[in-house]
Amino acid sequence: MLAGCGSFDGKREGGRVAGPAPLAADTLAPDTPVKIGAPYVVDGVTHTPADIADYDEVGYAGWYGDELAGKPTANGELFNPDAISAAHKTLPLPSYVEVTALDTGRTILVRVNDRGPMANDRLIDLSRGAAKQLGLEPGVAGVRVRRTSPPAAERAQLRAGKAVPERLPTPGALLAILRSKLTGKPSPAAIAAGVAQPAPSAAPPRTKPGDDRFIVEGPGGEAAPTASAPPKPLPAGVTGPYAVQVAAFSTEARANATAKSVGGSVSKAGNLWRVRMGPFAGEAEAKAALGKAHAKGFRDAVVVRDR
Repeated sequence: MLAGCGSFDGKREGGRVAGPAPLAADTLAPDTPVKIGAPYVVDGVTHTPADIADYDEVGYAGWYGDELAGKPTANGELFNPDAISAAHKTLPLPSYVEVTALDTGRTILVRVNDRGPMANDRLIDLSRGAAKQLGLEPGVAGVRVRRTSPPAAERAQLRAGKAVPERLPTPGALLAILRSKLTGKPSPAAIAAGVAQPAPSAAPPRTKPGDDRFIVEGPGGEAAPTASAPPKPLPAGVTGPYAVQVAAFSTEARANATAKSVGGSVSKAGNLWRVRMGPFAGEAEAKAALGKAHAKGFRDAVVVRDR
């Protein structure tokens, strides 16, 4: 999904790697609690983290390496330059994305565990290990970043800092479409020269007005039916670090209907309406509420801990 961020002795590294093997649980970085976080401002630009299950964008990628080795990532892990990881401005931490190099069509699976890149001309920053697997050349590359939900074995492999096999190459016809989408975005060089302004950080555009982007859906694509009440959240005016991220919608009406069914609340997050249960003082209470959300059909609901 990515092209050109790092130089590795002038060679095209990467290619297919060994498939996932069983790994000891104590060697893995945790996948929970998932962190989303509040909107934040960098250089006058507001970035709004959001749990968008079908996130799919094209843009530019860079990579980073030893200068941050051993330092904490935004979700509290220690950065390993050789792991297959990345930084993104708005996706949940952690989350998993397929990154496609638009010059070659090669695609790899990457685990997002950090915030960035804070330069608005880039969509994503890859670790050195991820850049190496893609065989990137020096500079900044055009890429497609598509969120995905990989099998547990592949998640474990990435959580252990190891690569998983490349995806099948992207067909030429689709690559042509993706490259044409990239032409409408100013390149980093143009931005640096003052020729163009960077595109704002935002959720991907909807295909048509009113197209609802369900982050978590009920069994039929609609809000799940009402079931037993979830664990009681903290009293009004009392805050806690834990919550259950149930869903996010592009229409307030659907968000309100879902919130009513789960006993949650609705808040505005950029162009979306986010439904959450909570807040809860402890992770145990949040996990109990998560079980209720799952029982109602919201299988992708997650526990989040706001920073």
